[in-house]
Amino acid sequence: MRDRFEIRDQDAAGRIGELEVPRAGVTVETPALLPVINPHLQTVPPAEMEAEFGAEILITNGYIFYGSDEFRDRALDEGLHDLFEFSGAIMTDSGSFQLAEYGDIDVDTPEILQFQHDIGSDIATPVDIPTPPDAAREQAERDLAVTQEALETAEGVDVGEMLVNAPVQGSTYPDLREAAGAHAAGTDLDVFPVGAVVPLMNDYRYAEMVEVVTAAKRGLGPAAPVHLFGAGHPMMFALAVAAGCDLFDSAAYALYARDDRYLTVRGTEHLADLDYLPCSCPVCADHTPTELRAEPDDRREYLLARHNLHVTYAELRRVKQALRRGTLLELVEQRARAHPAMVDGYRALLDEADHLERTDPTTKDAFFHVSAESARRPEVHRHHDRLDRLPVDGETVLLTEGENNRRFDATWRLKPPFGPFPRALSKTYPLNAEVPDRLERAAYEAAADGVARLAEANPGVAFTVGHFDWPPSALDHLPDGVDTIDLSEEDGPGDDA
Repeated sequence: MRDRFEIRDQDAAGRIGELEVPRAGVTVETPALLPVINPHLQTVPPAEMEAEFGAEILITNGYIFYGSDEFRDRALDEGLHDLFEFSGAIMTDSGSFQLAEYGDIDVDTPEILQFQHDIGSDIATPVDIPTPPDAAREQAERDLAVTQEALETAEGVDVGEMLVNAPVQGSTYPDLREAAGAHAAGTDLDVFPVGAVVPLMNDYRYAEMVEVVTAAKRGLGPAAPVHLFGAGHPMMFALAVAAGCDLFDSAAYALYARDDRYLTVRGTEHLADLDYLPCSCPVCADHTPTELRAEPDDRREYLLARHNLHVTYAELRRVKQALRRGTLLELVEQRARAHPAMVDGYRALLDEADHLERTDPTTKDAFFHVSAESARRPEVHRHHDRLDRLPVDGETVLLTEGENNRRFDATWRLKPPFGPFPRALSKTYPLNAEVPDRLERAAYEAAADGVARLAEANPGVAFTVGHFDWPPSALDHLPDGVDTIDLSEEDGPGDDA
């Protein structure tokens, strides 16, 4: 793996980075969107994408150019940059999609890499085998062996400054994805697409998508730039970025426009069903749904594609700002409420809290507890893991949601979902969290787990928990030997400080 990627900011497993693309002479800021350009079905010109949307990179299918009577010679003569009138970076695919759809293509990795180089691609792709979800393990292993052979072949092709993708396959087998990631990272290739996930996203299987990505990243390691192939809907950008993806390619903006579908960050609407346009982009500001429906087909498709791009790029900027401020997981949680399957994806992401904690910053904006899932965030895991580092003074310690009490040698604060901590840390992140008065049971249970961690680390100390009517399930999480006082009762300890 060649060092072309520099990480600037991190939150969860997401990052803002810079990908150097030497052949194009540009550096692409990630997370980045790569609009898919089909020369035969071009909706919004690449030059317009660059001028209006600030597109820094796009993707087109090198195999389509390879087999096109109309565009092959033009691409070889002019180069993709002049053909598209685009000065940013251009990635090309190899025909693997066609291979997956039709079972065969008439080109191999050395030939298609050379062709991609000759038409001026900046980031090229070898011929990998995209194994679909739920394939038999034997098929996934066979296909993965072919893909890994293609990566090794690609290493031997002289492509000059052109970067080369190293796709990570393995179907829905996490161990195969992890092994594929480790193999890809061991090559001298440059960008690492996680492939064959489009069927998962089309079927709203976001939890499995997250599992596939996190498995691949375990093999790739934290330094690799990761491309999520075919991930073009803005509703899932925050989730995918938080899982550690850096690049996304999208044909959705154009395909959906062709079918009169209107993208939002909460899902997709049919233009025929809209009485109002819930967006402030130039297209929506200048048209009503009735006016859009009355446009000629080509014009309506163009306008809807522009709207879809505006929504898509706006969400990517929103994700970057949240990442920079340290509120990416709050944004993921907001987006998860758009669809039950997105909640599954968020929960699958939190299953990897220990992995997320390795790159999650220790200081950032205030932690917002907004749902039961918040109790499983990496910040809570980190606090519990560090409780054994905090010195405990005295033989009797009150852990309380209330005030100090002089009957005890020491008093610590108790705040769901984190649990206990010295009062001196009350204004430090994440213990300065904004927490609602009405909490879910999971928050109290997480706090009780924190008490258990502290008690385990200090077996010679007698702990007492002062709580306000905790649910029985949370009290059951407390270890034997920890006393409890319900502060909501009249005889609860008052402030003796």
